[in-house]
Amino acid sequence: MRSKSDSKSIHRQVISNIIPAVIVELMILIYNLADTFFIAQTNDPIQIAAVSLASPVFMLLITCGIVFMAGGMSCISRALGAGEHKKANNIASFCIWAGIITGLIMTIIFTVFIGKILILIGASIETFVPSFSYLSIVIASAPFVLFSMASGGILRAEGHATQAMNGQIIGNVLNIILDPIMILYMKMGITGAAIATVLGTVAGAAYYIGYFLSGQSSLRINIKNFKFNNGIATGVIAIGIPACLDPFLMSISQMIMNSLMSAYGDMAIAAAGVTMRIEQIACLIAMGSGQGVQPLLGFCVGAKDWDRYKAMLKFALKLTISVSLFMVMMCYIFTGNIVRVFLIEPNAFNYAMKFLRIKLSSSVLFAVFFIFVNALQAMGAAKASFILSVCRQCLLYVPALFIMNYFMGEYGLIWALPVAELLSLLQTFVIYGKIIFEPKIFVEKVKK
Repeated sequence: MRSKSDSKSIHRQVISNIIPAVIVELMILIYNLADTFFIAQTNDPIQIAAVSLASPVFMLLITCGIVFMAGGMSCISRALGAGEHKKANNIASFCIWAGIITGLIMTIIFTVFIGKILILIGASIETFVPSFSYLSIVIASAPFVLFSMASGGILRAEGHATQAMNGQIIGNVLNIILDPIMILYMKMGITGAAIATVLGTVAGAAYYIGYFLSGQSSLRINIKNFKFNNGIATGVIAIGIPACLDPFLMSISQMIMNSLMSAYGDMAIAAAGVTMRIEQIACLIAMGSGQGVQPLLGFCVGAKDWDRYKAMLKFALKLTISVSLFMVMMCYIFTGNIVRVFLIEPNAFNYAMKFLRIKLSSSVLFAVFFIFVNALQAMGAAKASFILSVCRQCLLYVPALFIMNYFMGEYGLIWALPVAELLSLLQTFVIYGKIIFEPKIFVEKVKK
């Protein structure tokens, strides 16, 4: 039986790790909302629709960063738990430098094909030019985005969650300060929003560079420590790809949804984009909770402390579900007030009101799903995490988009997500239960 003092210690440790991670995710949301909010003050719904189209493309950068953030966080925390500090150094260096190189490659690819991508995802004659202006600028920040995300994962893995949060906050606060100046005062519109995003990203990366150079981190990212062998690259990628697949496929499915939604007009796209950002309030809390508790769970796996693993997972689930329910309730109560901040055009406003209430119905389901996926990643169960991510977006959500669009039109496109969330959560319970009670691997370790 675990003592009360031990339980309190676990609760404090989980909360102290989750809160900075949640704040980071909320800061990401706030800066996304800031772009939309200040662009909305131009009273031009076409620019809002353009941001809605461009955002999933930009999110592809974030998903690539998750490979090195989540993969590195899982591998480093397990290495530290097992006392392998040199290997942890090699993993950290790999994540940083591989992330920078990947960012440079992505900048080149997107710059070459940006026009074709926008046409493919449903940009209209009215939204093509502003979408092009936004993406052609923000894509330059790719190396800084991936470097910052890899750095945040490294700092969380070694227990410096607050410092990991600081870099994100610095970048986002600068972006929020610059948004009204560039969008409204300088009258640069969506182009100003893109420039503010790039400058904020560079500022966040500068903080992490300074942190590593100051020697405050116990890990070294010197390129001399950069190695592919000894399972370093494969270990990071094996965990990182399943971790990034869900948001990556989410970006792809969002592009598909926007393309299908374009048949119902630019106001429907604008409403769907605003709805996605508001609904993310509850979702990003779950993502922050999962990322916050993952290194703690990974350390328990490395140390083979399965009782503590179970206690931390149970508390993280209770905490995340409670907070997500509260946020959903607040969004339901103040739906009209929230939507009116971003959209006043009557047709777009009516769409957003209905869209948001539909999407909020699945937010808590996603919270539970994401906690369990992070628990699997902490155990190194890359195959299971991969299966869940692919099934959720490719085999459940995307088919649901086409089927429900056919039968229910634009509202079917919104209902497709709650349906997919419910089915994917049921699948998660089955897969997690099978792994945690696998006789040859886990039963003896989790027995009381």
